[in-house]
Amino acid sequence: MPKHGKSYIEAEKLVDKAKFYSPQEAMDLVIKTARAKFDETVEIHMRMGLDPRHADQQVRGLAMLPHGTGQQVRVLVFAQGEAATSAEEAGADHVGADDMIKKIEGGWLEFDTAIATSDMMSKIGKLGKILGRKGLMPNPKSGTVVQQDGLPQAIADSKKGKIDYRLDKTSVIHVPLGKASFESSQLVENLSSFVDSVVRAKPSGAKGEYVKKISLSATHGPGINMDVQAALALGSSD
Repeated sequence: MPKHGKSYIEAEKLVDKAKFYSPQEAMDLVIKTARAKFDETVEIHMRMGLDPRHADQQVRGLAMLPHGTGQQVRVLVFAQGEAATSAEEAGADHVGADDMIKKIEGGWLEFDTAIATSDMMSKIGKLGKILGRKGLMPNPKSGTVVQQDGLPQAIADSKKGKIDYRLDKTSVIHVPLGKASFESSQLVENLSSFVDSVVRAKPSGAKGEYVKKISLSATHGPGINMDVQAALALGSSD
């Protein structure tokens, strides 16, 4: 069993493990339990009633968090010619084509999101093994493969608070909802937007209970169980 420090133990005393908190109560509590010396990330973990081994039970989608994640997002754009100029003007941190592909093949991965114009996909396909493992491969379903005229919006969305989520091999979805320094009301609004997106992304093969459990935690804080029905109702109330 891992040993926890004094700060974690003190934070854990604030949490009733047998209770399922309302969204607002859970957010207030997660902020109280964030006691590290840095601004901890507030994370949500959703255990789904899905079997990731079946193609019709996969969940992947995009959610726009109205207050962002509080993290600086470094955006790489695969583009050439006029599209590359457009990407630079729109604020992309890194822009390139063959040169960028070679750089990544050499081990460089100093970015958080990759966007590509559709004409670049045939070139970057060979990066699938590298970027796919990191969840960084541009994909039309995640809005990261676009036409040239869609680049400014795609870059703006990525920097503002667009998160790409997917079901992992253990049937759990993990994403950041913001920072512990946010107002709890801002975190609740981000939660609402995210939950709404997950509900809308319900796959055709889902059977029985779609969302089994929801918990919140700060980066180094204890888990806080949330009332699933209250959280789902929050998402559907927008």
